[in-house]
Amino acid sequence: MIPPSDYPGLSQHLLVGAVLFCLGLVGFLARRNMILAFLNAELMVQGVALNFVAFSRYRGNLEGQSFVLFLLTVAACEAAIAMALILVLYKNRGTLDVSVWQELREDSLDAVEDTDPLPLPAAQAPMPPLPTAGLGPQQPEELSRV
Repeated sequence: MIPPSDYPGLSQHLLVGAVLFCLGLVGFLARRNMILAFLNAELMVQGVALNFVAFSRYRGNLEGQSFVLFLLTVAACEAAIAMALILVLYKNRGTLDVSVWQELREDSLDAVEDTDPLPLPAAQAPMPPLPTAGLGPQQPEELSRV
């Protein structure tokens, strides 16, 4: 075990953790897709977890690392619940654009007008049916002749 005073990498670990947190924050604020916003929130959590591990290693105890284990457990549960919620929301509206979900806000808040809506996907022509190649499947012989 490295004594805390001889640990040279604390500033590098804290810098990487801060960069992860800042990238997650910028991505969370800039994205309108629910899945990407969720992934950026998870990126922020991982940046904080890295800082906990770095301070734990610097101080020479395992408290920060044990807290990170609990943090990862809670993050996994949160991921399962968030993905289930996202699937239900997508099933109801057919889009993951956050600006579509205005009715989920509190009653005291004003609706936010989206001046730059996402473009609708272009309609694709239906695919032509493919001809059967080779022999078709054999049909079972009818036993009843009514």
